[in-house]
Amino acid sequence: MDASCHGTVTHNGDATRLEAHPVPMNLPDLKAPEYYINRELSLLEFNQRVLAQAFDETVPLLERLKFLCISSSNLDEFFEIRVAGLKQIHELGSTQLAPDSLTIPEQLAAIHARALKLVADQYRCLNDVLLPALHKAGIAVLGRSEWPPEVETWLEDYFVHEVEPVLSPLGLDPARPFPRIQNKSLNFIVRLQGKDAFGRDSELAIVQAPRSLPRVVPVPRVGSRHSLVLLSTIVNAFVFKLFAGIEVLGCYQFRVTRNSDLFVDDEEIDDLRRALEGELAQRRYGAAVRLETSPDCPDDMMRFLLGQFSLGEHDLYQMPGPVNLNRLSAVYDLVRRPDLKYPIFTPGLPKRLVGSPDLFEVIRASDLLLHHPFQSFAPVMDFVRLAAADPHVLAIKQTLYRTGHDSPVVDALVAAANAGKDVTVIVELRARFDEEANIELSNRLQEAGAHVMYGVVGYKTHAKLTLVVRREASGIRRYCHLGTGNYHPQTARVYTDYGLFTCDADIGQDVHELFLQLTSLTQTPKLHSLLQSPFGFHGAILAKLARETEHALDGQPARVIAKMNALVDPQAIEALYRASCAGVQIDLIVRGVCALRPGVPGVSDNIRVRSILGRFLEHSRVFYFENAGAPQMYCSSADWMERNFFRRVEVAFPITLLEHRERILSDLNIYLKDNSQAWLLSADGTYVLAAPREEAPLSAQSDLLGRYAAASGLSL
Repeated sequence: MDASCHGTVTHNGDATRLEAHPVPMNLPDLKAPEYYINRELSLLEFNQRVLAQAFDETVPLLERLKFLCISSSNLDEFFEIRVAGLKQIHELGSTQLAPDSLTIPEQLAAIHARALKLVADQYRCLNDVLLPALHKAGIAVLGRSEWPPEVETWLEDYFVHEVEPVLSPLGLDPARPFPRIQNKSLNFIVRLQGKDAFGRDSELAIVQAPRSLPRVVPVPRVGSRHSLVLLSTIVNAFVFKLFAGIEVLGCYQFRVTRNSDLFVDDEEIDDLRRALEGELAQRRYGAAVRLETSPDCPDDMMRFLLGQFSLGEHDLYQMPGPVNLNRLSAVYDLVRRPDLKYPIFTPGLPKRLVGSPDLFEVIRASDLLLHHPFQSFAPVMDFVRLAAADPHVLAIKQTLYRTGHDSPVVDALVAAANAGKDVTVIVELRARFDEEANIELSNRLQEAGAHVMYGVVGYKTHAKLTLVVRREASGIRRYCHLGTGNYHPQTARVYTDYGLFTCDADIGQDVHELFLQLTSLTQTPKLHSLLQSPFGFHGAILAKLARETEHALDGQPARVIAKMNALVDPQAIEALYRASCAGVQIDLIVRGVCALRPGVPGVSDNIRVRSILGRFLEHSRVFYFENAGAPQMYCSSADWMERNFFRRVEVAFPITLLEHRERILSDLNIYLKDNSQAWLLSADGTYVLAAPREEAPLSAQSDLLGRYAAASGLSL
């Protein structure tokens, strides 16, 4: 009998679902490459969805510009990490295939073709949509031909007094070789004609724009408009002033992207912090992976630059605009136009916390669940501050992955250490692009007397945990905070995450055991409540998916809802396919990369995948299993990726209170009903924006803002 997953469409109060019929489990080969989407191409599709926000006229104009910049910044990181990694593996002679069977050269060729389309769309958005819309709104980013005489005079003076003094033109000849070019820095290659003071022929020079120079310069208003000029435009206009007596024949922007992944040999290091400090100094000059030039750059110059960076034509991208596109994000802060930005909102607060009650007393009474940014992050910071000041608190232990500069959480930990409390902090030094900030905060904590550890060599500590040990009349009690996001008050305003406060004895014991594991030499602990990577988490997820599969085959209630940032792990995908073929209803809310193909006949008929993009970055990870009417739900710091399952210290924590499970399930159902900001993944790997049909438009993020504000007694 055929092993396809037949089903009929039904409707209920939550969402449109498939009513599946049990099937025999003589399945096709679920590892077959045609059932998997390439990870790199899926990531580029995610950036395309981010860019779509910049085209969306329902989004405030300056927010649309910010989305354009985010898509550009994301693409930079994609080349710095993902493309650089593929190139490095290929150079080492690897012949490995992706799950979709593409070789590395095939992936690089496909990436180039897809990235070219994305770049073309980015500049079409800038040149044809956003710049005209900004101009109409009274914000002008002036090109060279748009400078009135008074603005040109002002800019010439600005160049002479503010820009020229920090520029160092570098002529190229046998005695002056091509300079080192920093990663993602703005540079110009200048064609010259004439002889210099020593009688040497001048043909080419490089002008590097120091990072100290602002890339967007406000100029005196022209009428009622905010007028801005890009540094690249200013340098192009006045570069001739750098070459007295020499004719400038052309000046062309370029930018090189380099491998920015840090490599630390785990077997050779004896001091992780010192090793990382050495690597950080080299990051700016890693192997080149991409060259961007202005479109008017002559062919001979492009070939010359490609040769200097040992790049091929597939590594070249000609940009019809500023090559440092993401620097336009400065416009958002330079222009004070609240009417062109998202309205300010006040995060809600659970009623149990209104009136500044004793937070420890509140947690003793019952677990407390927060959903950021809809609910305030302040209680999390208060938790650490109160613990630092409380004479009954004996110890504080915390993991820190990203905290931001001037972190109030770090301030509280320093205060606790200064007060003589036992403070232990696991600082992940290898949080990508936050390494320097984390080295600085670790120094500060050590100076205050805190015990600072760097986790386990070879495994990033990505779990989000805080443990407060307090002496009370009944004895020692452990208070915990477990979260899906970082202890970072700024990102907590724009990332969606869940956080749980609890003094549950089993969870407290588990968290205690995990900190012992991270700080000392212990065996893998036997955990009562938590799931942990790299020990057991992956197996537990596969086992729960297998259990849903068995329930479906037995005719029992079986459903999976999983929300995460990325779904890549082949074994998890295979388990989802197997569950789908048994009739399990599966809804996946995957913001970014998804290697699973939904809706493939006989494989994934019962799987639906959606990606939500909007004002907030969807960051929470939630895993719900129907379990034949005895539901289980976990929140986690981990995505379903091999790195999270096997190369990181991650935690998934159970949501045990019925009211909390119902609340999170209600939130998930709102995401599943979203028909305004949800993108639906098709079997061919493309995404289609959901659109309201008979029902009213619904944006999950806007709806949740209203719901949580109402629950707090606030009005938006």
